[in-house]
Amino acid sequence: MTRPWDDWDHILKIDPDKELVDGETFEDVATCGTDAIEVGGTTGVTEAKMEWVLEGCAEYDVPLYVEPSNLTNVVHRPGVDGYLVPMVVNAGDIAWLTGMQKEWVRLDDDIDWATTFTEGYIVLNPESAAAVYTDADCDLDPEDVAAYAEVAERMLGQDIVYAEYSGTLGDPETVAAAADAIADAALFYGGGIHGYDSARRMARYADTVVVGDLVHDEGVDAVAETVEGARDAKPAPPATE
Repeated sequence: MTRPWDDWDHILKIDPDKELVDGETFEDVATCGTDAIEVGGTTGVTEAKMEWVLEGCAEYDVPLYVEPSNLTNVVHRPGVDGYLVPMVVNAGDIAWLTGMQKEWVRLDDDIDWATTFTEGYIVLNPESAAAVYTDADCDLDPEDVAAYAEVAERMLGQDIVYAEYSGTLGDPETVAAAADAIADAALFYGGGIHGYDSARRMARYADTVVVGDLVHDEGVDAVAETVEGARDAKPAPPATE
């Protein structure tokens, strides 16, 4: 069965708590070449801010997904293609593995399970907000990360394993170990992608690279370079006669 992300080399993540670069619009964002837009953030996200971003992006022909970090930023509206829900497998606080999700299910009668998917997050930057909020154990070597990736896929049934370095460029050896440990799950990588070279480097190991802060810090031209880098890392399709 084909999964929505099987052909995604690049995801652009927009944080509703951050502004776009001055003079740029959501049309610029949606047409930068990314394969999908994911809307979510760790802190400061409200329903109103989420609505603002979704309204701005929904009219363009690019897959649009919500990544809910808590109950306050789950929005159901036309134009949203689905939900990518984090489950932090190395969280010290169990609430970030199942507790927040349980509350969402308990309180939200409008979940469309056909378009709702989970991501087995491995949070790896101890200085990040995600690590602090989830009390993540980031003191991990490549073997530990590979084991977490295998647990996420084989024990927790995750179709997506997400190596999250959030704000800093990750260790390629660690990301490669995670890639080698999983069979059918897709490996997403996020953190510190700031240009063509870093995107291409990480896309050698990850199925999909996720670029976030760059769109808020430098704008869509910089993001477009990362799209190119991610795609150039993939093997060329076989020639046809």
